[in-house]
Amino acid sequence: MVAIRLEASDVPLFYYMKLIACIFIIANFYKVINSKLTRGLWYYETRKLVFFLFCFIYFIGENMNTYKGLTDEEVIISRNKNGSNKISEYKRNNLFNFIIESLNDPIIKILLIALGIKIIFFLKDSDIYETVGIIVAIILATLISSMSEYASEKAFEKLSNDTISNAKVIRNGVVKTVDVEQLVVDDLLFLESGDKVGADCIVISKTISVDESAITGESKEKYKNINDEIYMGSTVISGRCIAKVIKVGDNTYYGKIAKDIKEKAPISPLKEKLKVLASFISKVGYICALLVMSSYLISTILIKGITSFEELVPHILYSLTLAITVVVVAVPEGLPMMITLVLSSNMKKLIKNNVLVRKLVGIESAGSLNILFTDKTGTLTNGKLTMTDFVLHNNVRFNKFKDINNKLKELIYISLVYNNESIIMDKVMLGNTTDQAIIKFVNSSNKDKYEVLNRTLFDSKNKYSSVTINYNNKTTFYKGAYELIIDKCSFYYDTNAKRKVLDKSIMALANEYTKKGYRTLACAVGNEEFSNLTFLGLVLIKDEVRKEIKEAVSLVTDAGVQTVMITGDNELTATSVAKEIGLITNDKDLVLTHSDIEKKSDEEIKRLLPSIKVIARSLPEDKKRLVSISQSLGLVTGMTGDGVNDAPALKRADVGFAMGSASEVAKEVSDIIVLDDNYMSIAKTILFGRTIFKSIRKFIIFQLSTNMVAMMLSVIAPLLGITSPVTLVQMLWINMIMDTLAGVAYSFEPPLIEYMKEKPKKREENIMNKYMINEIIVTGLFMGLFCLLFLKSDFLQSFYRIDKTNKYIMTAFFSIFIFMSVFNAFNARTHRLNIFANLHKNKAFLSVVAIIVIVQLIMIYYGGTIFRTTGLTIKELNITLFLSSLVIPFDFLRKLILKKLKKPLGV
Repeated sequence: MVAIRLEASDVPLFYYMKLIACIFIIANFYKVINSKLTRGLWYYETRKLVFFLFCFIYFIGENMNTYKGLTDEEVIISRNKNGSNKISEYKRNNLFNFIIESLNDPIIKILLIALGIKIIFFLKDSDIYETVGIIVAIILATLISSMSEYASEKAFEKLSNDTISNAKVIRNGVVKTVDVEQLVVDDLLFLESGDKVGADCIVISKTISVDESAITGESKEKYKNINDEIYMGSTVISGRCIAKVIKVGDNTYYGKIAKDIKEKAPISPLKEKLKVLASFISKVGYICALLVMSSYLISTILIKGITSFEELVPHILYSLTLAITVVVVAVPEGLPMMITLVLSSNMKKLIKNNVLVRKLVGIESAGSLNILFTDKTGTLTNGKLTMTDFVLHNNVRFNKFKDINNKLKELIYISLVYNNESIIMDKVMLGNTTDQAIIKFVNSSNKDKYEVLNRTLFDSKNKYSSVTINYNNKTTFYKGAYELIIDKCSFYYDTNAKRKVLDKSIMALANEYTKKGYRTLACAVGNEEFSNLTFLGLVLIKDEVRKEIKEAVSLVTDAGVQTVMITGDNELTATSVAKEIGLITNDKDLVLTHSDIEKKSDEEIKRLLPSIKVIARSLPEDKKRLVSISQSLGLVTGMTGDGVNDAPALKRADVGFAMGSASEVAKEVSDIIVLDDNYMSIAKTILFGRTIFKSIRKFIIFQLSTNMVAMMLSVIAPLLGITSPVTLVQMLWINMIMDTLAGVAYSFEPPLIEYMKEKPKKREENIMNKYMINEIIVTGLFMGLFCLLFLKSDFLQSFYRIDKTNKYIMTAFFSIFIFMSVFNAFNARTHRLNIFANLHKNKAFLSVVAIIVIVQLIMIYYGGTIFRTTGLTIKELNITLFLSSLVIPFDFLRKLILKKLKKPLGV
């Protein structure tokens, strides 16, 4: 229980009526009882009637005391009827859930099917290493992905700090502190500066200002009068009041939004592309497997002349083995792990850039963005109100208080500091954001010189505040909406502090500043009658745009991403800010308001969408509607938000960006949290997302090219009489290069600013483009045919020593396969003719290449019978390296031809 002193203004009008009634009763009791009819019957009867009326008011007033609050029994009844004040929790994933979700990846599904086939039908010594390789690939991919997202979930939980622990409530006639979940409908809350509102309620006494940014995302304070509603999660900035709880728990505005965000999130663009890739690979694998099986059986029957079914059965089983081998080799089992690696590595880089990734695929989706809906306050602007200037009648501007003329400085100081509700307590400034900005401009809050005689606080109805002090005996200073203050002014002070007759040109000047995006207030001096005032000057307050915002907007626009600013500001202010940051550049750019889009159908908005740059006076439902309309057009859609009311749109968007200062609910449904609330950080996320997608494509080129070689060797070599061109142990090393080491190498590709000059990828665009298919088929065929040629060419084998076991030839062949794959890795990482472009920015790639080369050399000279290798001479090794490097000039020629044909290059 807490003891709180109620101020006079907290007491309802009925208490004052009781007090007056008490005084009247005491003063008139004797006269009424002993009255004599000296003034006429009507006088005494009326006096008695008034007397008994006041008695009635006094004695039944105790039963009408609105501040008793609920009794303990009434609390129980209300809770049983309306429920508790607990919001149903959003179930968070544990590590096991993340693992199950990872296994749902399209490529991993193919791997699981291939693994199942091998285990059920062909698990024997000749397949054990391939089987183990698939199992390792699945385990690594799922664990890395799951651990990364689980770590992000844990990091997010540390950021969730918006909980409201307790509330001050009036019950049984006393004010006490209770757990916020114990609040019930009809409870009376005692709210004062700094309190967080624990339930939806209405004000029943006095006026307060509240910060609803946790709900709406707008930092501007709101003034709440009697009967105005206050939402759960709001914070009281100044004043104190009594408020009656009208909704609790899931029925609050906060709770209803929590229900809304439980709808299923859309499938990420990357997963959609991987589904298409998985379908393509499986079809190609099955077709090739059928062709290989058929060709082997036909050739066997024709060559060997098999006529009986008994003789054909072993060949059928062998052909089935070849078919399964083709399917397994065709699957890029390293792709899931590589995708996880590249997402995880870039997630760590983004943390250093003030971006926390909660869902790994969110990074890649950001790179595919077509349209981004962003809040203004705190994202495009600093999110803090700043007083930029004090403007005199003749448009003389002072951007520093110390520069103001000495003759006016005293008057302006009193107007700005004494007529101000901000206070400094323990070095912390409290009060509404407007008054705080003014105090910071003056850089002083000293009020010791003059005595405050009277004060009128600002409220949304009067639209002004005033203070009367003992300056020049008695003077009143006014500050408020410029339209109201200027209208009450008849004079103004010039720069020498002389009073002159005011012309109305000052109104036009104030309007002009408002159009430029300033929040404009007027200051005046006069008497308490609020008329014939003397105009003192204009206060210009602005939420300044971020210093780097123009560069960031330009960067995102050049990347082909349409940015739409959504704000609660009026159309003039919103347009001014949009022009200042370069969002609006011509007359074709549209600025719409909530009322504009409310009147239009979805089809009309679809036609206008490419030209829309600003939505002013927006409401929460506008965001979700715009996201849905954009997605129906096939656009990859992003949304920024910080308020609870932004949560449904954040959940619905392909990429939801929550600000670091956002509410817990907004963070919970987001894919990415921008810790510094900066639009430039979003631009960096887009760049990293594009880098990730390109890295994935580069890896696919490398792995499918190598897979094509391995498939050709597995299928064609036996038909040419070469039973084991690659041993099982050698294949394990090849798989390690293709899957693990190459995945690491491509995961650290540098984010190049040139990627932001490209158009975003469409949602329906395949992950495999024409350039990739060309490189995989052409380069893969070259490598496969060259390896087969080496195995059958006496000319190429003549450069090596010959022995009965062909150990030197097979060592050279194994080394050519490995080194050619290494050289091809350089080809795959860039579409440029210069394969070393930006290579110094990917040290991991160089390290991986060095490791592969070193390990391969160790295998050549020390592998022995395990790896079926024998040491080569220096001459033989040089020839091997030369033959392997032929893939570089071949691919150079391929790129050159494509360039001459003006075919699109790059991934």
